[in-house]
Amino acid sequence: MKVVVIGAVAAGPKTASKILRLRPDAEVTVLEKGEFVSFAGCGLPYYLSNVVKEQKELLSTPIGVPRDPAFFRKVKNVRVLIRTEALTIDRKSRQVEAKNLQTGESFSLPYDKLVLATGAQPIIPPISGINHKKVFTLHNIEDCEAIRSVLANGDKKAVIIGGGLIGVETAEALVRKDCSVTIVEMLPQILSVLDWEIARQVELHMRSKGVEIRTETKALAIEGTGDEIRCVTTDKGEIPADLVILGVGVRPNVSLAKEAGLEIGGTGAIRVNRRMQTSDLDIYAVGDCAESRHLVTGQPCYVPLGSTANKQGRVAALNICGLEDSFPGVLGSMVCQVFDFTVARTGLSEAQARDAGYDVVTCLVPGPDRAHYMPTAKPLMLKLITDRATGRLLGAQATGPGEAAKRMDVAATAITAAMTVDQVSKLDLSYAPPYSPAMDNLITASDVIRNKISGAMVGITPMELRNKPAESYFFLDVRSPGEVAKVALSGAVNIPLGALRDRVNEIPRDKEIIAFCQVSLRAYEAALILKANGFDRVKVLDGGVAMWPYERIFGKQ
Repeated sequence: MKVVVIGAVAAGPKTASKILRLRPDAEVTVLEKGEFVSFAGCGLPYYLSNVVKEQKELLSTPIGVPRDPAFFRKVKNVRVLIRTEALTIDRKSRQVEAKNLQTGESFSLPYDKLVLATGAQPIIPPISGINHKKVFTLHNIEDCEAIRSVLANGDKKAVIIGGGLIGVETAEALVRKDCSVTIVEMLPQILSVLDWEIARQVELHMRSKGVEIRTETKALAIEGTGDEIRCVTTDKGEIPADLVILGVGVRPNVSLAKEAGLEIGGTGAIRVNRRMQTSDLDIYAVGDCAESRHLVTGQPCYVPLGSTANKQGRVAALNICGLEDSFPGVLGSMVCQVFDFTVARTGLSEAQARDAGYDVVTCLVPGPDRAHYMPTAKPLMLKLITDRATGRLLGAQATGPGEAAKRMDVAATAITAAMTVDQVSKLDLSYAPPYSPAMDNLITASDVIRNKISGAMVGITPMELRNKPAESYFFLDVRSPGEVAKVALSGAVNIPLGALRDRVNEIPRDKEIIAFCQVSLRAYEAALILKANGFDRVKVLDGGVAMWPYERIFGKQ
């Protein structure tokens, strides 16, 4: 069996290696246009920042063996041809026309099965000056080395166009290299994969680390003379710059597939079935060039991730070798580091859930990530998205310095299993004070959702509150005077929870009452007290002071 694989970063090498484990008699050839194969693309920001010290660490096995063509030939029995570009696919004759970019030689490779692992390519916005030599993407090792070279020459004013994952991770890397960094983002928020409340917390944190963030701002031109950049011109003024990095996102690299007449999905990626077969059943597509299916909605989606690429490569290899396997889909799970915050999400965002037709119930629940009395405890801010009718967990998001990844992994498992928040709230999760509170953050958040669905608690989000006329509600702060002295929310009246029963007559009965505390647990208890005293319009501020995304009054006396 002759197999040709086009692309050698993640999915391609995985597919090739697995085929030869299953079929040692197979003849597998991998074509790679670039110089480097099987490199850790997700590690590039950490190499840029010097967290990863040497380039070779991105190219080696866990025991330090370089993953180069010689390694694949000797260890895997895979022939890898670098600096070799696949030009066309002749489906009728089952051949790939290719060219050696070093010698200029063209040649043909016959195949029984073909695997497209052509990946994705950076989106280049159509703005003036975009081709300047100090405008970069961060897509491969060559990009990273070019940026490192410019930084080594003393260029320190960096503008990042795009506030997605690439832009945010690159911003941290540049700050670690003593750069001044400005992110320019067209949308109202950075990290559009998140809901606004979580993205806003990340934005505030990045600002505290010195990153300037300009949302709802459009880059118009990159200005400079000769080899130097002077500034980035936006619709809201100029931003001084020595270098510019594009973090607008990526799109699937499907030109070969299109030219070969393969079906392209609505996402712009190659349409595949669960066996990773394209519309030509002898051609497979895996990784960032391939479409996926969302496990909640069942609809096609495009979520390019190295983890997905490796799983799809294994599925394709099994099927190529005559075994049965399928790739069910994805939840869009992701996690990234933003300075000392973790940012994570899985499943549907609130906006996606509403667009899919769900009657959505959400919660914002901050709290310590382990027993509060442990010196290692750190804050974690969590959001859950749930279907009101069924109680099914649809999505989860988290950020903060606390342990977010394991909560998202549990949530991803629960969403995959179509679990309800009632079921999640009773999960037998491991507990010890150094690792979690007795009631894990995910379980507490699930109980908050259950209270909302049952009517035991009525919540209001910061955004909803922001849009209400101030005279229409009474803003009740039930924290202690000492807490209020440190930080307060404008317009609030402080009646500590312990004094509320004795001072209930100070609260107007002709207005809606909105109660809050640090995390809104005491506010929930306050709401119950007020309801027992005949107040019928009481709401609890989701997230409390800990997740309040607007202005605060610090050091109030």
